[in-house]
Amino acid sequence: MILKNSGKYGNAVGEDFFEKSWEQSWTYIKTVVDVVREPMLILDKNFKILAANEPFYETFRAKPEDTIDHDLYKLGNGQWDIPELRSFLDEVLPKQTFFKGFEVAHNFPSIGRRVIVINARQLHFKEDTKYPPIILLAMEDITEMIAIAERMSSHINNFEKKITEQAEKMNKDIDSLQDAMSKIKKKK
Repeated sequence: MILKNSGKYGNAVGEDFFEKSWEQSWTYIKTVVDVVREPMLILDKNFKILAANEPFYETFRAKPEDTIDHDLYKLGNGQWDIPELRSFLDEVLPKQTFFKGFEVAHNFPSIGRRVIVINARQLHFKEDTKYPPIILLAMEDITEMIAIAERMSSHINNFEKKITEQAEKMNKDIDSLQDAMSKIKKKK
């Protein structure tokens, strides 16, 4: 990526200043993304994938050569061309520069049905520079957490049902005991 000096800063800043500055910024951003445990992508403004971290490749069983420089929506035979995601990225993100907690339930061909929470932030540099805007896309697979929550809910419902049944039985036993005690008192 070559960045040009617009002349706005005069001759004091050489054209290589912008290139070096962008390279340093890119290295910093890429390093941060690489240490994050959740799957992350860095996209350009046209949703072309500039970088992905190892958790992305592991989670979605993707390969760098099939990911980098590819359009997000064409990735993995179009598995990321999810209408709700497209809507958020195409419409919401440019207007608000970020969104958090967007939940997508989708059947991915290589890993099956997953529920993914997506956060995205568009990074802009000052308008008067030549730095291209980029989008950070972070994902969290909450499929397992949802399955655990559903199992817990089922166990809680079963427990409540058993407690209710036991309470009803105890109430009947108490009523029977009270009736028996009343009968005994009447006989005296």
